[in-house]
This record gives sequence, structure tokens and C-alpha cells, in this order.
Amino acid sequence: PVTDWSIVVPFRAAGAKSRFGSGDNSALALAMALDTVDVALRVGRVIVVTSDARPFVELGASVIADPGAGLNAAITAGLDHAGLGTARAVLLGDHPALTPTELAGALAAAGPHPLSFVADAEGEGTALTAAAPGVPQAPLFGRGSAGSHRAAGFVPLVGAWPGLRRDVDTAADLAGLADLAGVADLGPRTRAWLAARA
Repeated sequence: PVTDWSIVVPFRAAGAKSRFGSGDNSALALAMALDTVDVALRVGRVIVVTSDARPFVELGASVIADPGAGLNAAITAGLDHAGLGTARAVLLGDHPALTPTELAGALAAAGPHPLSFVADAEGEGTALTAAAPGVPQAPLFGRGSAGSHRAAGFVPLVGAWPGLRRDVDTAADLAGLADLAGVADLGPRTRAWLAARA
């Protein structure tokens, strides 16, 4: 890894991405998470919090068990595992167009701040949170999380990071992703899933 950051990525294996619509979306959710983690591993140490350890271990990530009490509890478990002595970032596992350059740039921008975050493309959700060594961070992911993080003292970071800001939560997001299926920045596993579905 090129930075001293520990990057926590929560991944819910069961019932993943039900908002895409009916049917089993777990293969797509896993493909996006693996693409996201693959990128993060090129930038820092990665701790995945999940009940499906094997594919992430094979990539080279550290994995801890999901406590099963929701997203913020999973993130807290990952942050506790990382320890307060390191710079810690939280990255959700649904950024299949993320590049190492973008992630490294966002973490560099986060460096001077005790607490910081990157909002998603809509400005309502959160793509990334970051905390300096020694600074606790309480995850506030969920509906309206950008406002919640801002109110809790996280400084909003601004940069040209379209892949970081493009998370895939809904069927509409997925349709937009399909339009990008040919772009080089889309992760290979996600691209393969879209190609098989076309």
C-alpha cells in the first residue's frame, strides 16, 4: 500500500442490494465490493467487515466478522479493529468506478483534518469518511448521512472524484452504470457482470 491509511469496507453478504428490485442481486453486490476493495488495497490497508470472508481474503484484505447489527455497527467493528493509532477511512463497497488515483487523492485531502467526509454525487449520502490518528469517528451512515456527518463535525471534502462519488444503491443507479459498461474505469468484475446480463 502507498499510504498509512486503514480503510474499512463493510459488505453485507445476505440480502445485498434489495433496492435493485426483485431477484438475487448478491452476485452483482459481491462483484462491486470486490472491485472496490481491489482498488482500496492499492492505496492502503483494508479491513472488510462481512460474513463472506473467503473472496476478500483471496484479494489480500484483512477480514473480520460482521456483528450482524446493521451497517454502522459493522463499520464500528472495523474501526475498532483498525485501532485509534492509525488514520482510518470508511468506504462503502459499492463504488465500482473508483480508481486508486481518486481514492489516494481523497485521502490526501482528508489528511489535514481531524474528521472529514466525501458526499455522494447527489450530496445527500456519504461515499467516504476519514479520521486522523487518535481521533474517534462515529459512523452515521444511512438516509441523509452527509448532513449527519457534517453536523457531527466532519469537514466536507471537495475534489474531482467521480468514481468515488458514484455509488450504486438503486435500480436507477444500476441503469446508469450499464451505460458506463465500456469505460475503462469500471471495475472488471462489475463490467463482466453487466456484460453477462446484456
